[in-house]
Amino acid sequence: QGVLSVLLAVVYFSTGYKNSAFKLPPGPTPLPIIGNLHLVDLRRQDKSLMKLAEKYGPIFTLHFGFQKVVVLTGYEVVREALVNYTEEFVDRPSIPIFDQIQNKNGLFFSIGELWRTTRRFTVSSMRNLGMGKQMIEGRIFEELHFLIEMIKSFKGEPFSLPSFNCAPINVTFIMLFGDRFDYKDPTFLTLLRLIDEIMILLGSPNLNVSKLSHT
Repeated sequence: QGVLSVLLAVVYFSTGYKNSAFKLPPGPTPLPIIGNLHLVDLRRQDKSLMKLAEKYGPIFTLHFGFQKVVVLTGYEVVREALVNYTEEFVDRPSIPIFDQIQNKNGLFFSIGELWRTTRRFTVSSMRNLGMGKQMIEGRIFEELHFLIEMIKSFKGEPFSLPSFNCAPINVTFIMLFGDRFDYKDPTFLTLLRLIDEIMILLGSPNLNVSKLSHT
């Protein structure tokens, strides 16, 4: 349908903006307390958002509890936002549960200027470890060989798409630890499972429920 990506939680507005001069895109009328959470299938948020886009257009507003979220759908809209309005979209949303756990610190869950500083340091360190240089290029091609062999092992039979995650994650491990994991290594499989669970949690509106008690 031409919808290649959904950019969710691009811009967050706190309840303090309820009567502000910001003019938000149209969207479904929110219910008290839960907002528009009843319109989103937590198991397939992408389908829910695409269905809403058919009615409200490629840019619309949702309410997750008391938190307002502007949703962008479709390749062209997302590309324009990220390319032409880089500064406006450079930040990440605040996720209450991780704010409580890490107090807005750390590599993955910091926000604002702390995140920008941490990101610059991380990119610089990764480059020192070989990112963007020929020394890592050889390891990437080596990992690609293992990925191709894994695909061949299925002999044309269907297999789980998350299997493709093995290669890029292994490249990251090579840069961090200097070595790779075998795709069937129990420790590696456990790490993949934990990463997948974290990604699912990050995409769940349930993580914003704790914000209700602070509003």
